[in-house]
Amino acid sequence: MEGFNKKPHVYLVGAGPGDPKLLTLRGKECLESADVVLYDHLANSALLKHAPLHAERIYVGRKGRGSYRDQQEINALLVSKAQEGKCVVRLKGGDPFVFGRGGEEAEAMAEAGISFTVIPGVTAAVAVPAYAGIPVTHRTLASTVAFVTGHEDPTKSSSAIEWPRLASSEGTLVFLMGTKNLPSIVEQLIQEGKPSTTPVATIRWGTYARQQTVVGTLADIVEKVMKADLNPPTVIVVGEVVRLRDRLNWCESRPLFGKGVLVTRPQAQAPALSNLLVEQGAEPIECPTLEICPPDTWDPVDEAIQDLQLYDWVIFTSMNGVQAFMGRLWFHQKDARSLGKVKVCCIGPRTKEEANRWGLVADLVPKEFQAEGILKAISGLGIQGQRILIPRAKVAREILPEQLREMGAIVRVVHGYQALPPQVQGELLSDHFRNQDIHYLTFTSSSTVKNFCQLFSDRQEMYKLTQHATVACIGPITAKTVEDEGLSVDIVAAENTVPALVDAIVAHANQVQTQVHL
Repeated sequence: MEGFNKKPHVYLVGAGPGDPKLLTLRGKECLESADVVLYDHLANSALLKHAPLHAERIYVGRKGRGSYRDQQEINALLVSKAQEGKCVVRLKGGDPFVFGRGGEEAEAMAEAGISFTVIPGVTAAVAVPAYAGIPVTHRTLASTVAFVTGHEDPTKSSSAIEWPRLASSEGTLVFLMGTKNLPSIVEQLIQEGKPSTTPVATIRWGTYARQQTVVGTLADIVEKVMKADLNPPTVIVVGEVVRLRDRLNWCESRPLFGKGVLVTRPQAQAPALSNLLVEQGAEPIECPTLEICPPDTWDPVDEAIQDLQLYDWVIFTSMNGVQAFMGRLWFHQKDARSLGKVKVCCIGPRTKEEANRWGLVADLVPKEFQAEGILKAISGLGIQGQRILIPRAKVAREILPEQLREMGAIVRVVHGYQALPPQVQGELLSDHFRNQDIHYLTFTSSSTVKNFCQLFSDRQEMYKLTQHATVACIGPITAKTVEDEGLSVDIVAAENTVPALVDAIVAHANQVQTQVHL
């Protein structure tokens, strides 16, 4: 049997409260080595991208009472998968041992003789209030904090919660999974002497961009939560520290808070955009419409590498072009020294940074980060009769080589890579649009536009699904492609860079917010 000699092992991994950036480094390492991942409702599914492609992914629910797999069934599944000699990761929301039933799963492993490791996670009991601007302890307001389950095991004969002690505490009370029982929680605390004026905050989907916070007192929090239609999952905070939210609400005050942004860049390049969006409060939804692949043949690139000393210029029109060409150079056990006196032109700052990473210093970076900018910058440098090499994608605009030839240059274009459409879960993407989870739709190249449109067999359906999303483009060339495909363009970045694109989205969001308040 495959993997027969492998030692079975189970990792109980805390996934954190929701924000995928809050996964621990150790948790990421476990996911990267997993053969099987069992994940639940409260573990952000975005974390599954850390698992290898071959890893089996099993959803085990845990979405409220009566709508998830029985715990015994989950335990048995963990044991059976481990006994097959597989590395099993049990990915659990928050921390496995803080109201996560991780203790029960660990007991099951111990009873079955399966070795296991517990990887603690950032608990929602602390992180969610923090993202709502509420510290659970404070030197002058709360010296203690108690974590309390919002619902106990219904099979218990009596409650184990010591309500009199909780009600008399001057510290902070944090209730997890207590939305349905909020009226009972409030009633018990007031009945045991907790002042009805005590501040309360109820936070839904904490640490996500869709986080929603309702603040009140024990006297009115139930009514406010019902009015806001606040459903699970929530964290309930009771105590004086809630008053600090007005001054410390750092998360929900960010300009793109609550906005979902579709990122269509290749998977390897998506984080550069996603990370900037997260800093502004957005929730990136990564849906790569491009996959950077090697060319059909390396022969033209290899020939160019052999003749490098014959060229006067090499022009890189993207960071992918740099990576492909320099990677191939490295494959032939050569490096930047092979370019000798060849001048280097990079289309923009990100391409320049990638060239620097390979030991190249750009001699020319145009002020306009597109082909037209290169032509304008190089036209006055006397390139007639000079030999120019352009390593680029298989499919690209021809304006650069054509006009360089018109200037008298001898131009050779080689294909260092090709951008192909990856496999995308089209129905999942459509669901995001139907649910209006996507507020901004971003495009960073013409290829991302064309491949995005190809995901939809019915153009009218695509127009209907995307009508509520604001379309943001990295530059005018990409914007024109969007318009050619029949979509409307709402935002064009001031320059062809990812930071400029994010700045343009933030400016748009601020403008919309200003109009709302007028």
